[in-house]
Amino acid sequence: MKIRTFIYILLACYIGTLLRIFIDNNLIISIIGSFFVGIIISRRLSYSTEKILLSGFFSCFTSYSGFIYFLYKIFNQGDWIKFIIFFNLILIVNLFTMYFGFWISRKIT
Repeated sequence: MKIRTFIYILLACYIGTLLRIFIDNNLIISIIGSFFVGIIISRRLSYSTEKILLSGFFSCFTSYSGFIYFLYKIFNQGDWIKFIIFFNLILIVNLFTMYFGFWISRKIT
């Protein structure tokens, strides 16, 4: 990979992080991110463009650490049922949302 691609990835990370600051809801961010990742996956993009978007922008925008921190707060409250429900709900909703983005993108083209 070229140095230019690394710089673009860093810029995409910066933009994704800035956008994440303005939306303070982890569930909404993960749903939006999953939808657009589904769209990006369905497109035939170049290797570097795919890396810039998926490894740069969407990895910082959806922020796995935000998801883990949200579950950690529930786990520390000792509410196991709520923890299991939220964990599974977030994963299932995000998978379906990503598939929906993939499906919509295929129908458009």
